[in-house]
Amino acid sequence: MTDFLLELRCEEIPARMQLKASDDLARLFTEELAKAGLKPASIDSFVTPRRLALIARDLPLETAAVSEEFKGPRTSAPAQALEGFLRKTGLTQDQLEDRDGVWFAVVNKPGRATTDVLADAVPAVIRAFPWPKSMRWGAASATTESLRWVRPLQGIIALLGGEIVPLSIEGIEAGRETVGHRFHSTGAIRIDGADDYAEKLRAAYVIVSHQERQAIIEAKAGEAAAAKGYSVIEDKGLVAENAGLTEWPVPLLGDFDPEFLEVPPEVIQLTLRINQKYFVLRDADGKLAPAFICTANIEAKDGGVAIVAGNRKVLAARLSDARFFWQQDRKTPLADQAKKLGRITFHEKLGTVADKVERIAKLAEWLAVEGIVPNCDPALARQAADLCKADLVTEMVGEFPELQGVMGGYYARAEGLPDAVVDAIRDHYKPVGQGDDVPTAPVTVAVSLADKLDTLRSFFGIDEKPTGSRDPFALRRAALGVIQIVTANGLRMPVAEGDLLDFFADRLKVQQKEAGVRHDLIDAVFALGGEDDLVRLLARVKALQSFVATDDGVNLLAGYKRAANILKKEGVEQAEAISLSYEPEKAEADLIAALDAAEPQAAQAVAAEEFEGAMAALATLRAPIDAFFETVTVNDADPAKRTTRLALLARVRDAVHNVADFSKITG
Repeated sequence: MTDFLLELRCEEIPARMQLKASDDLARLFTEELAKAGLKPASIDSFVTPRRLALIARDLPLETAAVSEEFKGPRTSAPAQALEGFLRKTGLTQDQLEDRDGVWFAVVNKPGRATTDVLADAVPAVIRAFPWPKSMRWGAASATTESLRWVRPLQGIIALLGGEIVPLSIEGIEAGRETVGHRFHSTGAIRIDGADDYAEKLRAAYVIVSHQERQAIIEAKAGEAAAAKGYSVIEDKGLVAENAGLTEWPVPLLGDFDPEFLEVPPEVIQLTLRINQKYFVLRDADGKLAPAFICTANIEAKDGGVAIVAGNRKVLAARLSDARFFWQQDRKTPLADQAKKLGRITFHEKLGTVADKVERIAKLAEWLAVEGIVPNCDPALARQAADLCKADLVTEMVGEFPELQGVMGGYYARAEGLPDAVVDAIRDHYKPVGQGDDVPTAPVTVAVSLADKLDTLRSFFGIDEKPTGSRDPFALRRAALGVIQIVTANGLRMPVAEGDLLDFFADRLKVQQKEAGVRHDLIDAVFALGGEDDLVRLLARVKALQSFVATDDGVNLLAGYKRAANILKKEGVEQAEAISLSYEPEKAEADLIAALDAAEPQAAQAVAAEEFEGAMAALATLRAPIDAFFETVTVNDADPAKRTTRLALLARVRDAVHNVADFSKITG
């Protein structure tokens, strides 16, 4: 058993692609080896900005010999059948075995040298590599058949044990030499095998483990911040990105003019994080600190003084731009900014953003006037809705689209608008994802709900519905937002009708599944039809879920399904009035009496939205139904008895359907 080292060296791989590429390399390599019957004990993966690498542990030096047996035609079969079988197996007739009048072929495949397997596998992996974006280069790029890679491929190491695996691709021959850090190392580095790969590169200022570089960045950044009394605002994505930009990460602390802190903190954070890839710091009071941490890729002789100075200069220019936007935007009232929304097309079939704002404003005001959003001032709802999209035309949101809504809130507060209006403008996009805060302030609820409902109704109105994974207008997210707002605030309103109601049902099932609610129970309630009040629907589902978990619920469900199956087989769709022309059996009479009592109780409870009470009424049917099926023959020879008993089962079915369609419940 021996280890195999593969390194694919190229120009800089974008940081966002590195970790997936590392996983893809291990996956594709494993799949190629499996085709030849090889399976390494483990695979260690490495990635830096300039290389993808892996070590496959404990590979045999050759694959195992394989013997395969194939059954062929009978010995008496026509000659054509035998000829086809021989072509398939690659054997001659004298190599076949006659077993009781049937030809059998035994094909022995000798083992292959692992070196030969690797020589085929590595080029196959390289050519099949699924880069999100790739390129061709050099003279060979004139043909579309040439190699594609994320950046020009420059070198390959392929060592099995200490020996080079002879392979090449597009003129690049595999060898044992690589290069170290771009600035701290010169010349080629000879790799003897898998065991010395990581350490020889470390000596050349390259840490090949992405995970180790992340750990270094986190630890050193924390130490640098703590030395100044600051702490780093946690950002795992930025840690990974900085690890993908460096082969020898060196976190350095710098500062900026505290006067820039007059700009909203979200702007400073985005400037540092998005534009500069810097870590953001907070002071001992939890406020944004006038400092940053950048990650250098070298051990500077001056300790990083020049690097920090250069980064400070670039950051000052960025923050100056942000401060200019902040100052300029505040010179124009939001009401005047909103007038510019008529220049922006929302959708060619739905008009401009100004048209959408007008629809939102009318709906938000209506939600307040009708009391659907309790304690909501209609005038404030209208004002907030009129201004909610105004920041889209500001300089700051033009630079940082992520701050739409947030900046509107800041500008509204700077104008002295009411707090309720400020909060609604700031938060009306919420919730934007799972785990995001759900609005509860009345004006914010009205505007947020109106915005999302308008989006859904408008796009469904022009038949722009999500299909499969395609959802260009984020309608699934909008529907989940409506569900979260309505249910969190207990809003009583019809959310939709028709196709849109079905769409809400699907989204509700997704959301409630994560909350531990069975989707079949939601189906059972939606199947009743006409239920467009999400609060009432979920109350019914909650009661149903509790009920079906009890013995009464399990047994009633079984009895219902037995009754429903009989009715379906007999073609009974509607319950007929029961007219007894004979003396009913005791179990039959008991079931009639139980239904006479349970039906009105369940109906009254449903009307009062006391769904636990409705389930309790249904529970009284359990024992009478069980007794009925044990002692009463439904398909009696007497037509009168048969008709009456089928009608009685139809009453059972319909009584249950007043609460939920039990046919949709699994189990």
